[in-house]
Amino acid sequence: MDVKKIIVVGSTNMDMVVKTSHLPAIGETVLGGSFFMNPGGKGANQAVAIARLGGDVTFITKTGNDVFGKQSSQLFDDEGINTLYILADDSLPSGVALITVDEHGENSIVVASGANANLLPTEVESIFKKINRIDIILLQLEIPMETVNLVARYAAANKIKLIVNPAPANILSPELLRNIDIITPNAKEAEMLTGIRIRNIDSAERAAISLSKKGVKHVIITLGRLGAAVYTEGKFSMIPTPEVEAVDTTAAGDVFNGALAVALSEGQELLKAVEFSCLASSLSVTKLGAQSSIPFRNELIVKKFKMVDPE
Repeated sequence: MDVKKIIVVGSTNMDMVVKTSHLPAIGETVLGGSFFMNPGGKGANQAVAIARLGGDVTFITKTGNDVFGKQSSQLFDDEGINTLYILADDSLPSGVALITVDEHGENSIVVASGANANLLPTEVESIFKKINRIDIILLQLEIPMETVNLVARYAAANKIKLIVNPAPANILSPELLRNIDIITPNAKEAEMLTGIRIRNIDSAERAAISLSKKGVKHVIITLGRLGAAVYTEGKFSMIPTPEVEAVDTTAAGDVFNGALAVALSEGQELLKAVEFSCLASSLSVTKLGAQSSIPFRNELIVKKFKMVDPE
């Protein structure tokens, strides 16, 4: 089987996580429980997910020239990721994320971007020219939008499949949307992109159709325990996800996107690829942390899919 080459362009952070009973309100101090540090960042999480699930992945990112950056690069090497194009910034520190996780597995996150904010379009374009083969590019929004737009234009011009995970939520230009093959927002991100409040499957379908009309070829809206809403080639489908006991949802979306890239790189058709992604994502929420929660391919045992009716 000809496994396609995947490039992830995105962020690297060091996550600092506190587990607590509930997320604090404005002005509230909550006494938390356990604390730990875990490598994270949406780009890094997605690259690690691809590697653990069997994909061929190269990661383009920028870290600080500091201990966090050096630790991250070593960990990526250990995961089997091609780290040849990880850049070090002498002026800015590595990105850091402060994460609070409540007893239901829900989280709130604040990110200090650091060197991620200095991953420049010219740097990424120069790297692309050095890579012999690129089949799929996976992209998120924790790097400068100028770089995001450059990557999208490059993918379109060179007929490379582009998957965009529009997180954290941001406004996307009409040109960018037209250059996207597959977009994977969650409900909140889809609401920002379409103005449609997603409360159930019907509203998710309307939002997916709206994104399609903006020029995106295939739309996948992740809906947590309800699964994923898919609009492709004029047809709407719901892909269910296994019911699990959620411990921490921090990297669930990143695992979903990494798994999607892997499945497509292996030639799976889109709906089957989304099934694979839902399974991988559901397993990730049963563990604490970002990269520490990402499953390996051999963990994806067969589970019974059960659709939860919308409330």
